[in-house]
Amino acid sequence: MHDIKFIRDNPAAFDAGLARRGLAAASLAVLQLDQRRRAAQTAFQEMQARRNEVSKQIGQVKKQGGDAQALMDEVASLKDRTAAAEAEEKAAAEEMDGLLMAIPNLPGDDVPAGTDETANVELRRVGEPRAFDFQPLEHDAVGEKLGMMDFGAAAKLSGARFVVLKGLLARLERALGAFMLDLHTGQFGYTEVNPPFLVRDEALYGTGQLPKFGEDLFRANTGHWLIPTAEVPLTNLVNGEILDEAALPLRFTAQTQCFRSEAGAAGKDTRGMIRQHQFSKVELVSIAHPEHSEEEHRRMTACAEEVLKRLGLPYRVIVLCTGDMGFSARKTYDIEVWLPGQNAYREISSCSDCGDFQARRMNARFRPTGEKGTRFVHTLNGSGLAVGRTLVAVLENYQQADGGVAVPEALRPYMGGIDVISPHV
Repeated sequence: MHDIKFIRDNPAAFDAGLARRGLAAASLAVLQLDQRRRAAQTAFQEMQARRNEVSKQIGQVKKQGGDAQALMDEVASLKDRTAAAEAEEKAAAEEMDGLLMAIPNLPGDDVPAGTDETANVELRRVGEPRAFDFQPLEHDAVGEKLGMMDFGAAAKLSGARFVVLKGLLARLERALGAFMLDLHTGQFGYTEVNPPFLVRDEALYGTGQLPKFGEDLFRANTGHWLIPTAEVPLTNLVNGEILDEAALPLRFTAQTQCFRSEAGAAGKDTRGMIRQHQFSKVELVSIAHPEHSEEEHRRMTACAEEVLKRLGLPYRVIVLCTGDMGFSARKTYDIEVWLPGQNAYREISSCSDCGDFQARRMNARFRPTGEKGTRFVHTLNGSGLAVGRTLVAVLENYQQADGGVAVPEALRPYMGGIDVISPHV
């Protein structure tokens, strides 16, 4: 949600920010609705004041034995006109809010300009890709050779873009999630949360998935929505709250199942586990002081990177350009892990600083120490990491010539000491 005062004071800057995202100017339409709303509000207030004044005059006239009919007629007329002005104000406000709800966040000044992923900027690479003495397979081939990854069984149950993991691969995925949660809670100070997987409309409006991206979501017949990411319930923990400044930052983490319709992904990654309707992800969410959100953004990204470092997986970090960022983000760092089977880096985490964009939608504020007023918090979110994609990366990077998969050392305590998953196990 955007600050209407900022748009009034800086219409050119607002439109320039949208232009950097490749979008048309919107300040004129917003300000016309704002003017209509304010005019109706002023008319309502003036007529309400006049109605109160005339009502007092009626009492005085009657007390003196005079004829108050003309005044009474005016009150009746004002009552109808006041109701009309109130309805007009409400209609204009709803229309303006609807327009603002559909406009994405403005990119930060330091975000590179561009229309698509080709303009993203690589910041660093960490780790050297492994040199194989055999042709590495893609993860689905590795999993199927192990006999522990079954897309056919999943298709019978649920259709395309689902998978059944069995045996040690199911345990390996569980181990990855537990390892990530232990790292983020034990070393990085995140509070673990076990949130609902079903949320109401308001939660998705708060984080920006609604109203524009409903087709990307699954909806239950109860009116609830299945969460596309734990960002939704975790960020909404502060919905409508006024926090103490000393409590910031709040840092939450959760491992949840995530559900996405992948409506815009027809033909993309139809094989394997890269793009599924249901997947597990460990999410990181920070509720930060506005003056420290950039620092928190870098910290969050480093926390996600540490998972890959400890697993010994090569990766790179890129900053997304203006045309490739998500709806609510003002700046995003993507982490892409090396997949030797695909001979490519693929996204495994996306860490975004949303500024006060989501906080305004949720009315999430804090009270600065010693001050009467309140300010909006800043919200940040990132994957720490996508568990399924991390499993994909482990299978491809740790595969062996005989079809087995070595277990990264960091995961062995979670695997009961097992160091290799073999096809015959």
